[in-house]
Amino acid sequence: MLDAADLPDNITALKAMLIAAQAREVRKDDRIERLEKLVAAFKQAAFGRKSEKADPEQFDLALEDLETAIAAIHAEDEADSPSDKPRTKPRSANRGSLPAHLPRVEVTIEPESLICACGGGLHCIGEDVSERLDVIPAQFRVIVTRRPKYACRACTDGVAQAPAPVWLIQAGLPTEATIAHVLVSKYADHLPLYRQAQIMSRQGIDLDRSTLADWVGRAAFELRPVFNALIADLKRSTKLFMDETRAPVLDPGSRKTKTGYFWALARDDRPWDGGAPPGVAFTYAPGRAGHHAERILQGFTGILQVDGYAGYNRLIAPGRVGPNIWLAYCWAHARRKLVEITRTGATPIAEEGVRRIGELYRIEAELRG
Repeated sequence: MLDAADLPDNITALKAMLIAAQAREVRKDDRIERLEKLVAAFKQAAFGRKSEKADPEQFDLALEDLETAIAAIHAEDEADSPSDKPRTKPRSANRGSLPAHLPRVEVTIEPESLICACGGGLHCIGEDVSERLDVIPAQFRVIVTRRPKYACRACTDGVAQAPAPVWLIQAGLPTEATIAHVLVSKYADHLPLYRQAQIMSRQGIDLDRSTLADWVGRAAFELRPVFNALIADLKRSTKLFMDETRAPVLDPGSRKTKTGYFWALARDDRPWDGGAPPGVAFTYAPGRAGHHAERILQGFTGILQVDGYAGYNRLIAPGRVGPNIWLAYCWAHARRKLVEITRTGATPIAEEGVRRIGELYRIEAELRG
């Protein structure tokens, strides 16, 4: 911010400085406008109507870079402007209230003096309160477990010592919390093990990626009963969803990947106020054939909601031996095909199908409240 002493006395030089400042302001506004238009276009492609959507993952990084550039320009603008000058356009920010369960650390800032200029004492008549989000970076620590040994001086009957606690990895380095952190980072936050090893090395903890992989494998073995219990609970439901999705899998020896499949078995009774909690379990299979679905669903009796994939027809084939399963096909998949047909021209039958499905959706919305 310039003051009067920094301004030139020459009128011509002063005019040139003013014109240059105005040009910079115009260029800044143009940059902001162009960037905001790009952000709007990306958001429309990622989050607009289904027919206009693209894969959001294609735009995440671009959106981050654009929004970061806009924030930098706004910060530059605020630094160049007087602090008492009102903003012509309020800055867009995510200012939702911070969750109540987070711990609060209160800091009270008192005036330099509580004595008034007249000599009297000041008393509190109110306060301004602001909340900011703080973070304590992940900190590794060492849990030292001591098991003292005791012996009797009057006899030689032996040594008394508390038994060693049962740990997930006996005689291993990690606590159960450390293993849980590695699992969440890998599977929920998509942080590969080699990157986790790099993060740990910044605090002087040198662990090989293969060591972390060993922890993950042992934890997977211990979690298998939880997975089996979840699958068993889902199969006791009267209605389930099932779908399969591709997953690249390493093919040992070929230095390539092959296509495997994750089969999702899910329950969600919330739309009709069912009592069972929502749940989903994923099972890996090397292929997409119907016999994989039959193996996963062994013991289930009820309605199975699926897409139009023909592999599920094996579950209702004539003469099939096993529990009764009724297939309920997905209206969204059926409607999508009809909508595609209506776009090709006048198609009364397809248009009537879309209208009837819309009526069903309306009835469902009323039933859900």
